[in-house]
Amino acid sequence: MMSQALGGGFADAPVQSARAFRTALDAMARPGRILRVGGAKPPAPLSVAAGVLLLTLCDRTTPLHLAPGHDAPEIRDWVTFHTGAPLVTPGAAAFALGRWEALQPVTRFRIGQPDYPDRSATLIVELDELTNEGAVLTGPGIETVARLSLPELSAFHLNRDIFPLGYDTFLTSRDKIAGLPRSTRVEAG
Repeated sequence: MMSQALGGGFADAPVQSARAFRTALDAMARPGRILRVGGAKPPAPLSVAAGVLLLTLCDRTTPLHLAPGHDAPEIRDWVTFHTGAPLVTPGAAAFALGRWEALQPVTRFRIGQPDYPDRSATLIVELDELTNEGAVLTGPGIETVARLSLPELSAFHLNRDIFPLGYDTFLTSRDKIAGLPRSTRVEAG
């Protein structure tokens, strides 16, 4: 393992992971709200936000799929050292990380079962920009409407159509995250 994999984690893991977990929960509870996170310095091309989510949400019991473009030795070593998360194929993943194009087709990821909808994947989608423009979001956690720059609309329409099944999504860019749970309705802006 290269020495680069040893750095870039939380300096004060109990405190920083608790704060990051709270931020991740807030992002999912308030779809479309863009929040900032910090404390991680993951290897490129991982954003700070994606690195923070991995450090906070992944461990030895949460299988992770790294999509092409993020499935590099430096990232594999960093994830393995800091989280211990097993790296798996898409169908076995509890979490999947990559750019939207590299995660396609998203139908490869688990959507849960009627009696266990929680047994689904959470996608961590890396974007160049994350803004409160574009798609219109409505549903639980949104008072009236919210707007969010999404990589596409059709996959999120289909995901909502199978609710309570489906995948949940974190969108990341630099140090920003936003949540898009499967319960959110997405329309063109």
